[in-house]
Amino acid sequence: MTHDTATSSLKFASLFSAFIGLLMFASLLGGQPLMVLFLDLIHLPLDGTQTFSSDSELVLGAISGGLLVGFGVMVHQVTVHVYADNPELGGRMVLRAIFAWFIVDSTGSVLAGAWFNVVLNGAFLALFVVPVLAARATKSATA
Repeated sequence: MTHDTATSSLKFASLFSAFIGLLMFASLLGGQPLMVLFLDLIHLPLDGTQTFSSDSELVLGAISGGLLVGFGVMVHQVTVHVYADNPELGGRMVLRAIFAWFIVDSTGSVLAGAWFNVVLNGAFLALFVVPVLAARATKSATA
């Protein structure tokens, strides 16, 4: 993967992260059915037993959504202002942040009985890791 493609991919991943965060925020504006479906999915089987309606669930959704939006904005800024010019430094910053998120989120998900969220987290992780590592591999192969 070229550096330009990796940069574009990271921009997409960061905007996708922010979009997911905004969807979580939308649960406060009547989008609870979407969050209930997501919670039902990560707590397999799909049996309709999850809820997302208490004031505590809604505020945790707001906090989580805000963190995802912030993470997306931060990675977008790192991509544009650091990674684009210094892929080694920018790549390390992105990888450290996404792995820190993945370890805590996935461990917490397993502890909460939502093991399938680890699978979904893996796909989200790949959105950030693949471009950085593929661009490094391409650079190494051509050097």
